[in-house]
Amino acid sequence: MNARTEPQVIESALTLDAGHHLSNTHLDALEEETIFILREVAGAFERPALLFSGGKDSLVMLKCAEKAFGAGRIPYPLLMIDTGHNFPEVTEFRDRRARELGAELIVRSVEDSMKRGSVRLAHPGESRNAHQSVTLLEAIEEFRFDALIGGARRDEEKARAKERIFSHRDAFGQWQPKAQRPELWTLFNTRLQPGEHFRVFPISNWTELDVWQYIARENVELPAIYYTHRREVVERRGLLVPVTELTPPRDGESVVVRDVRFRTVGDITCTCPVASLAASPEDIVIETLKAELSERGATRMDDKTSDASMEKRKKDGYF
Repeated sequence: MNARTEPQVIESALTLDAGHHLSNTHLDALEEETIFILREVAGAFERPALLFSGGKDSLVMLKCAEKAFGAGRIPYPLLMIDTGHNFPEVTEFRDRRARELGAELIVRSVEDSMKRGSVRLAHPGESRNAHQSVTLLEAIEEFRFDALIGGARRDEEKARAKERIFSHRDAFGQWQPKAQRPELWTLFNTRLQPGEHFRVFPISNWTELDVWQYIARENVELPAIYYTHRREVVERRGLLVPVTELTPPRDGESVVVRDVRFRTVGDITCTCPVASLAASPEDIVIETLKAELSERGATRMDDKTSDASMEKRKKDGYF
């Protein structure tokens, strides 16, 4: 959860002049740690891959990978698990960014898993988001990946706060929080038994605020929906649900047009925007300082089911 920021800090950030500005010198240490971990993965594993959705966290990791290895020299492929219900602005941006970097992009689809019968929806309108676990495990088996690099951060959600940076997964792809390995003095135990793999989270120690400060400092390009735009929404369970073919308004709900942006991007059926006029990374830094809810708590319908919903999904192989 985001800690409440003292009013005087917000006031200083709002000034943004030569005498008062929000320091970002700590980003050097975070970037150095991330680059170190990305290089450790390249050296320790035979078949790693970087999970790349086109979202802000994976784009920050990709920027660090550029610095670690150089454009066109990233030593592992980018892997996307596509539900088929992703925002088109994000998938188009994902494809373009991979081409610009000269990186190999592997896309595996939940729809293909549905055709094979390994994923079965309870009803046609069910969100496919949680079912990505199955498609991901199938991709791991197909390519024999032994490490998957993800953009999860510990400040996002309670279950993710339990993660190690090198998170061991058993031969069934399952996460056992009580069986994780110690990580002392940046020494990582990367030994694997046949069929096992690691999920590696190089930006575990970053916060949402750190990510946006880094995006501002490094001029990291993002999909346009991260910034303010006009969109039809309905208010539901304290969230602004986007009106789309996949998420139509329900009986009795009123459709309104609001100025919104997305704090996180994912499956359309469970990802909501927030009211915002922020048009730049600097504007979003200010908003993030004042935020009292984590980005997942403020934007994800699938995390509203129970406090343990994310932990259960992670134990089943989720990111």
